[in-house]
Amino acid sequence: MMRRLQLNRHSMFAIYRFEMMRFRRTLWQSLVAPVITTVLYFVVFGAAIGPRMGEIDGVGYGAFIVPGLIMLSVFTESLNNAAFGIHMPKFTGTIYEILSAPISAFEVVLAYVGAAATKSVLIGLIILATANLFAPIHIQNPAAMVVYLMLVAVAFSLAGFIIGIWARGFEELQFIPMLIVMPLTFLGGVFYSIDILPGLWRTLSLFNPIVYLVSGYRWTFYGSGDVSIGISLAVLLAFLTISLGIVWWIFRTGYRLKS
Repeated sequence: MMRRLQLNRHSMFAIYRFEMMRFRRTLWQSLVAPVITTVLYFVVFGAAIGPRMGEIDGVGYGAFIVPGLIMLSVFTESLNNAAFGIHMPKFTGTIYEILSAPISAFEVVLAYVGAAATKSVLIGLIILATANLFAPIHIQNPAAMVVYLMLVAVAFSLAGFIIGIWARGFEELQFIPMLIVMPLTFLGGVFYSIDILPGLWRTLSLFNPIVYLVSGYRWTFYGSGDVSIGISLAVLLAFLTISLGIVWWIFRTGYRLKS
């Protein structure tokens, strides 16, 4: 029994290491590109527009958009990394070797999702360090900030894992991230507070789950957000639970894994 558990642990870390090696091989695309994109956001919104915006909830505009920009990158990178990571074995046919190997479904998910979440958290922290060059940032709850960042990365990596299994081709990998998640993110309070919106639009924004995730992360920085931290955590944990439930169902039924 102990030997089998050791073999499973070895297989799990083998998948994790393979995914992290792919991250290093594509360092420009995986790490440098998101950082450059974020810098451009700072130049356009922080430097050009920021002086005209003044302060929001007592925070300078340049510093105000930092949590949102980090979330924007984490959402995108978690989805893309996890989706591509599991879709490639499907595309090449090596998924059958993984399914027949002496490794449980839990360990397969833990390896792929863990690798994708690790990459996203690393990118998020690098963007945070880069942001300090453009705006003075004071984090009121550093531990909460890191934990919240990890939870979001895991939740969206699980969602990306689901997309990678659902997609029948590389075109479908980008369908949900580009046409659904990205618009919701830009309308989710990344660059503004929903409190400045007219009544009707603010009410409609509250149906956007991204609003709660961005607001919760901003709370860890400045102690305030568009919605309470309790509601933000509840939405995040609900999203995480639903994603876990869908992944469990996929392995329980073999949905698009064995066909």
